Parts: sequence; structure tokens; C-alpha cells
Amino acid sequence: MKGDYCTREGAEKLKEQIEAYWAERGHDVRINLVQGGFLASMRSARTDVRSNMVNGVPTKSTENFA
Repeated sequence: MKGDYCTREGAEKLKEQIEAYWAERGHDVRINLVQGGFLASMRSARTDVRSNMVNGVPTKSTENFA
């Protein structure tokens, strides 16, 4: 895996990739980026990527998931 997807920039790139992938297949996937706290193991803060998918598969529901 290339890049660090835990940084804000990396999480934004991942968000764009996931949304584009599913849009090409006719699905409206909603992705939110959530600023996480500091992790001692990473020695930095993180950005979480959250979606309305279930087990990585789009659902028919478009309600808010955060």
C-alpha cells in the first residue's frame, strides 16, 4: 500500500478513490473524514475514514452515518 492514509491528506485521497470507484459502478457512497485523537503507537494524530457502506459494500440507505 502506497502512502499514509492516516494523515488528513492521505485520508482525503482515499476518500476520493473510494467515491470514484463506486460512482463508476452506479453507487452513491458517502464518506466522512473524522479527526481522531493522538495515538502513542503512531506518535501522531490520525484521520478516520468512515462511510455508509457495510463490510465495504454500498447500501441502499443514504441516511447520515456519523
